[in-house]
Amino acid sequence: MKDWLRALIAGYGAHKLGGGCFSTVFIFVIIYWLLGPHACH
Repeated sequence: MKDWLRALIAGYGAHKLGGGCFSTVFIFVIIYWLLGPHACH
């Protein structure tokens, strides 16, 4: 998966699920990691 696509999906998920600033960043990192190279091979 391309990095920009990972970031876009993670950003969208974090925006939908996150409440405040810190939780949005935390969710972004979790989703980005879950969509990492180990998930797509």
